[in-house]
Amino acid sequence: QVQLLESGGGLVQAGGSLRLSCAASGRTFSMVGMGWFRQAPGKERELVAATRWNGGTTDYTDSVKGRFTISSGSAKNTVYLQMNSLKPEDTAVYYCAARFYTGWSYWGQGTQVTVSS
Repeated sequence: QVQLLESGGGLVQAGGSLRLSCAASGRTFSMVGMGWFRQAPGKERELVAATRWNGGTTDYTDSVKGRFTISSGSAKNTVYLQMNSLKPEDTAVYYCAARFYTGWSYWGQGTQVTVSS
């Protein structure tokens, strides 16, 4: 199993910035990457940003491109999400997730991000 622990959420005004962190522990050697999902009230969970260890590739959902940056630590068991120019529509619970060859498995407990207008 893999355990994921997020931190860094909070309340910020529109246009502000937040940095989320996630630390993985357990069977992390099986992971091929990590990512961030979010879920707003009444909406489905969506993938916001992801990174793969092989090649260091990154992917972003269109709505955050140019504003959010995902990065990982050298030990390949931590991932960060730098969120700039935040908008009220970014308000959601953000979840860290672990990626394996079989797909996404294991999510953290979530951290609330609230952007006020």
